[in-house]
Amino acid sequence: MSGTPQTSASEPVVPAKAKSFAALRHPHYRIYLITSVLGMMGDNIEHVISYWVLWEKFQSPLMGGVAVLTHWLPFVFFSVYFGGIADRFDNRRVIQVAMLMFMLVSLGWAVLFFADSIEIWQAVLLLTVHGMAGVLWHPATQLLIHDIVGRDNLQSAVRLNASGRNLGILLGPAVGGGLMLLVGPAWGLLINILAYAPALWWLWKAPYGNKVKKQIAAHAEGNAAGVAEPSPIKVAEPRPRLWAGTMGALRQAAENPVIFQSILLTGLFALFVGNAFQAQMPEFAHDLGNEKAGFSYSMLLGANAAGALVGGLLLETRGMSGASVRVAMMLTGLWCLVIAGFALTDNYPLAVVLMFVAGVLNLAFVSMTQTLVQWHSPAHLRGRMIGLYSFAQNGMRSFSGITIGLLGAVIGIHWSLALSAMALLASTMVLLGFSMRGGHLPGKA
Repeated sequence: MSGTPQTSASEPVVPAKAKSFAALRHPHYRIYLITSVLGMMGDNIEHVISYWVLWEKFQSPLMGGVAVLTHWLPFVFFSVYFGGIADRFDNRRVIQVAMLMFMLVSLGWAVLFFADSIEIWQAVLLLTVHGMAGVLWHPATQLLIHDIVGRDNLQSAVRLNASGRNLGILLGPAVGGGLMLLVGPAWGLLINILAYAPALWWLWKAPYGNKVKKQIAAHAEGNAAGVAEPSPIKVAEPRPRLWAGTMGALRQAAENPVIFQSILLTGLFALFVGNAFQAQMPEFAHDLGNEKAGFSYSMLLGANAAGALVGGLLLETRGMSGASVRVAMMLTGLWCLVIAGFALTDNYPLAVVLMFVAGVLNLAFVSMTQTLVQWHSPAHLRGRMIGLYSFAQNGMRSFSGITIGLLGAVIGIHWSLALSAMALLASTMVLLGFSMRGGHLPGKA
């Protein structure tokens, strides 16, 4: 088994070759990406419709903060545990279970909207189930990507997957807004269930998962004579445990500075800002003074997603494959300045432009840190490391519901978002300073 390159915390890791859109050279990855984009679009259609209805009914930044908190809190408790499940069980079936949960949540929203009887506890329950589906989905889909494209094309696959997610976010407001106008929120969410069906069907027969791994392992055992190095598939996989597994994953991550700093940076980003401003976007759209608040809301979300999509495509077109923790930190710092500018501007066109630029920067540093974690993780613990990354990336977003939503109820969402972005900038600069004191410059001895 080829070992993971031993690099400093900031040293870029570059595969053997850098080709434009390398992951798309795999036919199965193309199918995966298309079906995954449809699923991500369904996820965001649900968010757009449900957040809008909740805002119309409750008219409170506090409800937006509660929405973020209850939706992302499952990632705090279950990310590493579900990463262990992804290591141990068939990733295809794990993803299918998550898809079925998404379908049930859309159905639940539709029933409540038809009855016009939505209450806070019902919204909290549905957001929590949706969060459980997301935390189950994330590690399994990242492992499936690795199985499909292999190590050398992994950054391309992660970046395209992130671009696909943002294409889903881009299409979600447009399709969700269109459905609300044409058929209403309830029927729109019933139609949205169909978005998950293609992925559910393809995964049924996709030639990946534990069955294929066991066949490869059996073949390796049958040819063991004369083989100098055992198959990595033979490594015993410990049973996933909740808190003990999380602490064990933290200890493993602390032993590798690249993984540790990537996860720490991602956790700080999610803690202070994350995507909590999206739940508050209806109020930002209203405050920016556009006469059509619903259109403004969709445009702001769409601009952020379009920036991420364009950024991902530009990076893929150039075939860029280097990854560095320090570069990710610098991009995060720039993102903070852009988000603070968005929070404080009262000019709608400028707000749209800033959302676009923020999307470009976000795609760049998120895909970079996620790839670094996968590259440097031991094969038999990859799911747990991805789960730990998911805990940082998504679980810590629960608390951004406090820094932006709950604080916004006191001082206003514009100042709460700007101050949160500045706190993230200060933390990132401190982390960058420690990195530069403790490691070599990229490309230097």
